Amino acid sequence: MKNIPEKRSESGGLRGPAARDDECADAERETLMMELSRLVQESVRASSWWERRGVDCTILTAAFISLPAGFLLLGSSQMMYFLLGLLMMGVAHAVITVKGTHLASHGALSESPAWARFWAVFFIEVCGSFSARAGVQAHVKMHHAHTNVIGLGDSSTWKMPFLPRSVYLFIAPLAVPIITPIVAVGQLKGQSPLQIMRTVVCVCLGFFSQYYLLRCVSGLSCSSALLVMLLCRAMFSLPYIHVNIFQHISDCQCFLPLAVPSGSTRVMTHGVLNLPFMSETQCWTGPLAIPSLAATSSITSSHSCPRTCA
Repeated sequence: MKNIPEKRSESGGLRGPAARDDECADAERETLMMELSRLVQESVRASSWWERRGVDCTILTAAFISLPAGFLLLGSSQMMYFLLGLLMMGVAHAVITVKGTHLASHGALSESPAWARFWAVFFIEVCGSFSARAGVQAHVKMHHAHTNVIGLGDSSTWKMPFLPRSVYLFIAPLAVPIITPIVAVGQLKGQSPLQIMRTVVCVCLGFFSQYYLLRCVSGLSCSSALLVMLLCRAMFSLPYIHVNIFQHISDCQCFLPLAVPSGSTRVMTHGVLNLPFMSETQCWTGPLAIPSLAATSSITSSHSCPRTCA
């Protein structure tokens, strides 16, 4: 029989069956991604303004409207009113800094690029005390593009494996309001002087605005104002950290009991989530191991990883 020579690649090397299979798989994935993109665009075009932006803008507006009442209640001498004001401030801060910054990082608050940049700076820097450029880079370009890839788009940036699990999950998150601006300073490296100046000015503006209103409107002392700021900003740090971590576990197929965990999964389990390694015969059997997730396509989920257990 006449031997049929292997096709040569563009680089001059031979293309064997494995290379052709890889090319076919890549082409199939690209086709599926194009189809998914088309379906998403059709869904967006079919949605009303209220569905796309109205609901989120209403929630954010309600959070801002509740702030004056919160400042006034914090000036009350009655404990019940003071605690109510503290709760209102904490809820409003959580809505603004979590929902607002997330929407702004995706440019979802306006179709205008200029207004999208403005809202990103306002919510991420003024309200969130972080760098807008670093926030968009870390969340949109790294996390969503490389979800659950160690060192690129981990499920959580809250990595402190040197802490005991109880401290890591229930005490350390309370320091998020203090840690956030410190981390932001480190993220300024490599940015232009104008961007650095803007970030510093905006973060200071957000911090001192709240401090000034607590002093002048609520009538609190210096130490009381700072303590209230810490309590308001840390009030929902615990659920934020827990949701930030565990919502990715529930979406991530690597926690389904389908196969032996790989080395990267073990590193992620211990280094990112501060969970102990499990034996090769053990699989996650808690409420997060939802069988229906096994049928979820890794292409249609932005939070996908190898189908292994941990």
